[in-house]
Amino acid sequence: MTEANTRTVHRGRIFPEIQWTEEQKAKRRAERSDFHQRSQAIFDRVKPEYIQTHYNWYIVVEPESGNYFIDRDEEVAMQMARIKHPSTVPLFLFRINETGVSGTI
Repeated sequence: MTEANTRTVHRGRIFPEIQWTEEQKAKRRAERSDFHQRSQAIFDRVKPEYIQTHYNWYIVVEPESGNYFIDRDEEVAMQMARIKHPSTVPLFLFRINETGVSGTI
């Protein structure tokens, strides 16, 4: 192989790993838990309205505004939310069913 045809293969992370303190980890966990609880509350409030007519559709929740976006296609629902809230990360995705779970493990 000539020098022009060689390539470097990177294994693992290119960037150095972030070293978080226990306090930072606890703060992040608390923020994520709060975000999930606020998103879940909105989902639980609107689910009864849509479960019969939009069963297994996707709903993306933006908990700061209380806005939510529904579509059969999860990518479309997410795109609608991103258009309305371009700087909000993260958004929370649910599936309109009994559990709200949008995927499988």
